[in-house]
Amino acid sequence: MEKTLAVASREFRGYFNNPAVYIVLVAATFFVALLFWVSFFLVGRTSVREMFGYMSWCLMIAAPALTMSLLAEEKRSGTLEILITMPLREIEVIGGKYLAAIGVLGVFLFCTLPIPISVSTLGDLDWGPVLAGYFGIFLEGAALMAIGLAVSSFTSSQLVALFVSLFISMVLVILITALLPFVPTGLTSIAEWLSFQRHTEAMARGVIDTRDVFFFLSIAGFALMVAFRALESRRWS
Repeated sequence: MEKTLAVASREFRGYFNNPAVYIVLVAATFFVALLFWVSFFLVGRTSVREMFGYMSWCLMIAAPALTMSLLAEEKRSGTLEILITMPLREIEVIGGKYLAAIGVLGVFLFCTLPIPISVSTLGDLDWGPVLAGYFGIFLEGAALMAIGLAVSSFTSSQLVALFVSLFISMVLVILITALLPFVPTGLTSIAEWLSFQRHTEAMARGVIDTRDVFFFLSIAGFALMVAFRALESRRWS
């Protein structure tokens, strides 16, 4: 665990030595705030439920951008070979990099907190659904970060990692939901189960279902296992 945390600390500091990370975080927070306040004054309701939908859209783009270099850049620069020959297990490398990405996700969520705080000054805001919504977005972001890390483990090109993980994220977050009316009846339940949006909607309303939690944890766990196997196979290649 100590080595995992050491890798996480190194990666997290590395994130904020890169100006691109600030651009991604500022842009994502700005667009969430812009889209939310425009809709808020149109709806005229003391609620931040719509904010979580906008956060989901932004994470769909931000997560691939934040994870594309985690392993791809290590491969391109040749530092991955050095890293895996050190007294570090593959699981410690993957775990450390993933924890760093989760840390950045936490920073993004923190940056959006002024929105519900501001709304609470305008009316009686129910904080139960707010906390549940944040929990749902955290789980969704954790799954998207894991997917980005897994994709990054297969290529040495950051652009390839970005576009492949962005495509997967778009399919899971918006495309499946958008195509639900056209899905054959027998496949509707499967499509709904795969849709990230369907799993976060209930949490945004304040309902935390263990099936939704299990879904996101399963996606994240599977993606991390794929990344681990990809890194493990590189050691013996």
